[in-house]
Amino acid sequence: MIIMKENKTSINWYPGHMEKTRKLILQEYRNIDLVYELVDARIPRSSKISNLYEIIGTKPKIVILTKKDLADPITLEKWLVYYRNLGSKAIAIDVNNEEDIKSLINLTHELMKELQEKREVKGLKRKVVRVLVLGIPNVGKSSLINRLAGKKVAKTGNKPGITFHLSWYKTKHDIIMLDTPGILYPKLDSEEVARNLAAFSAVKYEVIDDLSEVAFHILKKLNRYYPEKLRERYGIEPTNMELDFEECYKIIGKKFGAMRNFEPDYDKINNRIINDIKNEYIKGIVFDNEV
Repeated sequence: MIIMKENKTSINWYPGHMEKTRKLILQEYRNIDLVYELVDARIPRSSKISNLYEIIGTKPKIVILTKKDLADPITLEKWLVYYRNLGSKAIAIDVNNEEDIKSLINLTHELMKELQEKREVKGLKRKVVRVLVLGIPNVGKSSLINRLAGKKVAKTGNKPGITFHLSWYKTKHDIIMLDTPGILYPKLDSEEVARNLAAFSAVKYEVIDDLSEVAFHILKKLNRYYPEKLRERYGIEPTNMELDFEECYKIIGKKFGAMRNFEPDYDKINNRIINDIKNEYIKGIVFDNEV
């Protein structure tokens, strides 16, 4: 029997390259006109970089909620309103949606309008906007850069740790983008945040002591906010009370043929639940549900 650990998270991840990234960004600071801060629309609070202003200072920025096609649209709209009420320029996008990309490009140039007008007054030509792209691992930075560039220039993958260096990429829209390795919190003190990040592949599973923590966290979130998805995907009836861990795993094990000697195969079930999120089999969800 697996005993779930509820007191503290077993996830602690801050590779040395992230501190190196921070220093390299500071070296490029004077060359940056604007910042794209990417957050995952399904975890718009948990995926936000906590110490962002230590990195970008007073640079203008756009909060980009990525993967909007995978998020619950009603809750997503509440988060857009939340960030806008804080004074941020905020936009939700699906990188494969042409209108979303156009909206982002237009907003980018709108924010640079005053700067461009000052240059014109001085007799200088319009400048290409230099944009710093920041976000936690696996939030979609490289996918956005490739979309704006019109070709595959940055490596992509549905896992953290794809980008290792700072690189400038040209686009067709008078925008040059600086791609960065994902920057995560130096320490994941919050159990809720850590498990949300793990659920959406923002941390490497090798650093998680017990994948049951992450998998069961997903089930509990579905039970609380999206009970119909819990029923449809796993055959588990939602409850107003705490889910029974053992009972849930027995139901899933029988449904998907993941039993061993009449007991749930915990490893197989953990991987199935986590991969259901990773492979986008479960859509229309936001785990940071309460704004």
